[in-house]
Parts: sequence; structure tokens; C-alpha cells
Amino acid sequence: MLTLQSGLAARNASGITRRATLKAGFLGVAGLTLPDFLRAKAAQPTVGSGQKSVILIWLDGGPSQLETFDPKPDAPAEFRGPFGVCKTKTPGVVVSELMPHLATRFDKYSVVRSLHHDNGDHFAAAHWMTTGRFGSTSINQAQKYPSVGSFVSRVKGTNKPGLPAYVGLPSAETVYLFPGYMGAGYLGGAYNPFDVDRETKYIGAFGGHRVRSPKWLSNLAGTKEAVANTAGKTTLLKQFDTIRRDIDQSGIMTTMDKYQQQALELVMGSEARVAFDIDREDPKSTDRYGPSPWGQYAMMARRLVEAGVTFVSVDMPHWDDHSSLVASHAPKIRVVDKIVSALLDDLEDRGLLDSVMVVVMGEFGRTPRINTGQPGIPIPGRDHWGNAISVLVAGGGVTPGVVVGKTNERAEHPVERALKPEALLATIYHQLGIDANETFKDHTGRPGPILDDPTPIKELV
Repeated sequence: MLTLQSGLAARNASGITRRATLKAGFLGVAGLTLPDFLRAKAAQPTVGSGQKSVILIWLDGGPSQLETFDPKPDAPAEFRGPFGVCKTKTPGVVVSELMPHLATRFDKYSVVRSLHHDNGDHFAAAHWMTTGRFGSTSINQAQKYPSVGSFVSRVKGTNKPGLPAYVGLPSAETVYLFPGYMGAGYLGGAYNPFDVDRETKYIGAFGGHRVRSPKWLSNLAGTKEAVANTAGKTTLLKQFDTIRRDIDQSGIMTTMDKYQQQALELVMGSEARVAFDIDREDPKSTDRYGPSPWGQYAMMARRLVEAGVTFVSVDMPHWDDHSSLVASHAPKIRVVDKIVSALLDDLEDRGLLDSVMVVVMGEFGRTPRINTGQPGIPIPGRDHWGNAISVLVAGGGVTPGVVVGKTNERAEHPVERALKPEALLATIYHQLGIDANETFKDHTGRPGPILDDPTPIKELV
């Protein structure tokens, strides 16, 4: 059902009401007000379908570098862990035995083994990885700088009109905060991610949740029928007029007429409906990703970038395994191995891998020395470790088959090509053609660049 609210309320820094809200389709699920949407449409460029896009797979909680891309088979047992290694196509390069599918696809991706920020605080680490700057902490959790997805949304806009520039699947988050450090910060709410499902979110790999097309798609079907006739359209536009009165002071009153039809097209538009409708997918393609809800959202991410969305984050949470390295951490790695391999194959089969950049990361790695478990849970695991972080990077023109950097013999810290998170984000911006020196005003009105150091990782570009 289409629901419209109107009424004066406190205004944000841009002078736009937060209650003048059109709740249907994108606008309702994304939590954007109509003025937010119109402002975004006016500010964001729209580019051709041949432009690049990004799928960020976010492993919230922090996966172990030793059980993924930086195993140490010659280290003492208390460091190397209980798992062996798989050889890749590149001589001398191995990954964990938990990742056999990715081991055979090393020609499609590269690995950065020497990323670090030396911080074990979930909040500080997540903020640093997603924004490229130290800022928020567990003591002061408020987001300080905009996320990489929001900057991409602000600078690049959508690759195709009628679709959002930035989408979170099922709902963008970091450390249980929604959108957390995936949000827009001082760029404004118009550049927050569009969340597909706010009711069912933070889904585990084995939760038994079946991912279907978003509920709002069926709601839109009812909306379309409701406004199919002239009387329905007239009623709807009258309700828009009520909203217009509420947002008169926002400064966009003179352009509202221009955007009324565009808003309606977004709500009713076939492009968006098809892109988000996962039930349209070929069952063979669905099987390729496996039964995990993480896989189904990864497949939806592929549908979205193929349709024209520029940046998609896929939430794959629950990695904070201080115990149960074998029973909990390892099974999730096997799931990610299958999903990311399927995604790379799918993108390649569709001729999209050169234009879609895939990044797989969490906020930090895990302690090289295995612990004895948590209080009351005496099962070995690994703790927080920001001194050595491994990240997978693929597609989007990035050089494949490369290992960037090296950690010491116990995966404790980099000994070659030590890199901070901003180098990774600078690489993303570089591949998308974004000048990371571009400045934006923060909440105080002070201009600052997207990144202090815009130098991309030279081995990858």
C-alpha cells in the first residue's frame, strides 16, 4: 500500500523536514524523505551503462587472516591452527584449505595481506575500514566521516536512471549499527544506502532464512493498481501537493513539479522492479551460489550492478568468534569460499568482471596465537587483531593473481608493503574514476578531501 505522511517537524541541517515522507518502494524502504530523494536526484550525476561498479562483501566481526588468505603452514601449531593449505595457480601462493574453490580461481582476484590499522576496537576498526579514516570508537560511536559507498553515491551517482546509486543487502550495517559506518555522515541522508530489507537483517550463514524478492515489490503491485486509473492518479498527486506545502522552506519548491513524475516513475518503474526481483533468477544460477542467504544476497548484488546500481554492500555478519574456531569460524569461511567463487564466475560469464569490482573484507583480522576460549566456553578461538588484515580484491580492472605485501612468519604484522585502509579505498576510488582529492564540507562547514592520501595500491591498478 502507498502511504503518505505529511506534517511539520524538526528540520535537518539542510532545512528539509524528516516527516514529509513518501513511503513506497525505494523511498519507504530506504527511509528517505521525498525531499531527500529529490535533492539526491538533482545533485547526483547519472552516467552511461558502461561505467564501473562495486560489490563490497562485508564480513562483520572480523575474519581470521590465517584461516583465509594468509595461512602459515610452517608456524607452530598454536599459530597456524588446525587447517592445512590449498595451492593456487600461482607457484608458491597458498590459501587456507577452507577455500578450495577460490584456490582454483586465483587468476580472477588478488589478495592484500599487509593491510593494518593496529586497532582492536570493533567500532574504530569498522569506521576506519569503510571510511579510510580513524574517527569513531566504542566510546564515541557516532559516525565521523562518510563511507566509501556514500562518497561513490555522491560523486558518481547511479549508472542508470531509475535505480539508486548505493544499495545495502539486506540492510547496510557495521557492528550492529544500521547503516553504521556504511552511512553518509556529513554528506547527508540522501547518500545513505538504500536498504532492501529492514525487517530481516543481520542474517547468519546458516539461519535457514529463505531470501525472496523484497516484500515491497508486491506492495508496489498494489500501488500500481491503485493509481492505474485517472482518479487514483489524481488522488495521489493531491497527496503530493500536501507534501509540497510542508517542504516549501526546503528551497526546492520551484522544481517540485519537475520531479513529481520522476518520483512516480521510480515507484512504478520496471527497471527497479526487475533488478530487485530475485524470484526472476534462473534456478540454475540460484543453485550456483548455494542455499545460504548470504549467497542469495550476493546473487541479488550481481543483478543490481548488472542493472545499473553503482555500489552494493552485502552484509555477511557474525565473525567475532573468540571461541569455536573449528565449529563456527571455519564453516562460515567455507560458505564465503563458495559464494565469492560463484560471484566471480557469474560476473565473468556475463562479461561483467572487468567492470565490477569485488572487495571482501571485515574490520580486522584475528589474533595469530589461538586462545583457550571465552569464560564459560573453553573452546579455542582467535581474538581481535588489527595489526594484520587480509582483503580480497577482484574485477573492475584490478590486476588479478597478485599478492600484495607480506606478514611475518606468524601473520602478526606486515614486513613488506605495510598499507593502511585508506590505500584500499583509494584503489576503489581510482578504479571508479573518482578524484579522492575532491573536497566536501563537514558538519562544521570545513572542507576536507575524500582521503588524506589518495594513492592507490600500485600493484593492483
